[in-house]
Parts: sequence; structure tokens; C-alpha cells
Amino acid sequence: MTIDGFYGIIPAGGVGSRLWPLSRADAPKFLHDLTGSGRTLLQSTFERLAPLAGEQRVMVVTGRAHRAAVEAQLPALTDANIVLEAEPRESTVAVLLAAAILERREPGVVVGSFAADHVIADERGFRRAVTDAVAAARTGKIATIGITPTEPAIGFGYIQAGEPAGIAEAPGVTEVVRFVEKPSAEDARTYLASGDFLWNAGMFIARADVLLAELATTEPELAAQIDELAAAWDDQATRGPAVDRLWPRLKRIAIDYSVAEPAAARGGLVVVPGDFDWDDVGDFSAVAKLHNGGLGADRLAILSGKATVLADGASGIVVSTTDRVISLVGVRDIVVVDTGDALLVTTTEHAQRVKQVVDAIRRSGNGTVL
Repeated sequence: MTIDGFYGIIPAGGVGSRLWPLSRADAPKFLHDLTGSGRTLLQSTFERLAPLAGEQRVMVVTGRAHRAAVEAQLPALTDANIVLEAEPRESTVAVLLAAAILERREPGVVVGSFAADHVIADERGFRRAVTDAVAAARTGKIATIGITPTEPAIGFGYIQAGEPAGIAEAPGVTEVVRFVEKPSAEDARTYLASGDFLWNAGMFIARADVLLAELATTEPELAAQIDELAAAWDDQATRGPAVDRLWPRLKRIAIDYSVAEPAAARGGLVVVPGDFDWDDVGDFSAVAKLHNGGLGADRLAILSGKATVLADGASGIVVSTTDRVISLVGVRDIVVVDTGDALLVTTTEHAQRVKQVVDAIRRSGNGTVL
């Protein structure tokens, strides 16, 4: 059963550089099946939102270069519900432009932003959390869904939950005390033990006009530019000139800094505890964990349609897009990613450092493999 007056927004951007060389600029991670389900991360996200909003009420924001792939993977997506970014401009522009377009089409609409590249297994739990978040949004609050942590993870930001927000339809919703950037291992253990902290999953649900009003307070110039773009968006004759004129001037800023943290500081942000399995599959350690049943599991995950993988006393993950024979003997927690023009070998412990490799390749001028 769909939620009345609700619209889903899927920002589908970013390269996913920690998943290089599988994830590339022309084929970022949301276009890949990283779970072995036969569905890409983008397809799974759309299929998770469609029952909540309706297939015709899900909007995808992506780069121009990805339009064909997105449309091929999401045949139910209507042309009016794909917003193409001229160039990446961070999450504020992606989410708030979609919200501004939808507010003009349907004043008072409640929107929810959900990244295209997250993995959620418990869809019932997700539905319950979104339903509570929409109830909070109808009271004029901006709601975020915080994931109940299962380990002292240092790869995620945290949200400190406070007192109950007093929302009758959603009594589990609480006020937000503060956001915390990715912590040290010691701080992460403290947060987990306290029971007051949730992982920041970057999900935001609010009335579109409330989001836009918050942005107008914190970033008035950017808010005015987004409003001007939205006003021109649904007319083909005016959209192109408006994009050409305004897009290069749009400020790059994450929605956490432009909307969420300022709203929390003035008491306008609430958090819904999300008691469901969630992962942003940010690196190959996370992918291995998904397939191997947890960190430290003595298993070797293999994601390959054509390669022959021979293993003896090996654990970790192998991802291959080639038909090569890959043999692993006596190596633990290894990460092997084999593509036609690049090979990555690391360990799950050092998977976060792949981004540094990508940065080094970019500086070297060999951008063809990125």
C-alpha cells in the first residue's frame, strides 16, 4: 500500500572510487549487481521505493552520461521523472533541485531521498521507518533514518539521538542532538556502548517546501538558483538556457551541511531508528562482508560470470569481468578485482585505501582506466 502524498527521490551519482576498477566514471557502482541478486543496486533501490510511493512517483537524479543505462535498467521510470545533472554538484543540488521541481508540480508534497547504492535486506523494516519518517515530516520536521549500529564501525558518520520528539503517529522518533563525522575506533566503541548513537545513512524525508525554506536560510544564493532552475525545468524551451546559465555557478555542498546540521541545531530535525540491515557497500571489504556473512569469515566470495577461480586455503573476495583463470593459494582476507584493463590486489583491511590509488592514477594522467 502506497503512502499518500509521498514521492521518492534517488540521487544516483558519484563514481564509487573505493570500488575501482569495477566502478568507473562511465559505469559507477549503482549500475552494478554487488549482491549477487541479479539486480543492480539502482534497480533494488527503485523496487524498494515503488511500493511506498508508486512507480510513477519515483524520481532519479543522475548524470547525463548515465541516462541510457538508467533508463535501460528502470523501464518503469517516466521521462518526467529523470533529472539529468550537467555536472556533479554534490547532494544538496541533487536532492533540493528534485524537491523544488516536485513542489512546483505538487505543492505540499512529502519527499524522501534515498541513495542509489545502498543495500537493505529487511524491506518491511525499511517500510516501517519510512512511514514513521513521513508522519514526522507532516508535522513540519525534517526526518532522517538512523541505522541501529551492530558494530563499532569507523566508516560511517553517526547521529546522536535525544529525547522523544512527541509525534503521536510515530512515538519512536527522537530529536537529534548532533551529527558526528567518521570517528576513531575508540570513539566508535564508546558510541556503540552508549546506545544513543545511530549510523548516518543519509536518508532524508520532509515536505519539499520545508527543505527549500531551510536551504533559503543557510544558502540563500544557491536556493534562489535552484528555484530558478525548477521554474524552467518542465518547459523544454527554457530548461536548456537556464541550465547553461546557472549550473556552472551552483555551489558544491553536501545536504548534511546545507540542511541537516543547521536544522538539527535549531531543533527542526528528528531521527527515526532504523532496525534493519543496511550497508552502503562503500568498499570491497563491505562487499566481501555481504557475501561471506560478516567480517573475518573464513570464506572466499566469488563475483564472476566467466572467470575460473581456483582457491586453496584462501578467504576474501574475487570480482572478475574477464574469462581469466585466477588461482589463490594460502592468502587470507584478500581482495582481487580483475577487469579487462586493470587489476587490483589488496586486503579487506586496506580496502578503504583504494581511493588513494584512484587519486594517484588521476594525477598520473592515465585517466582512461578511471
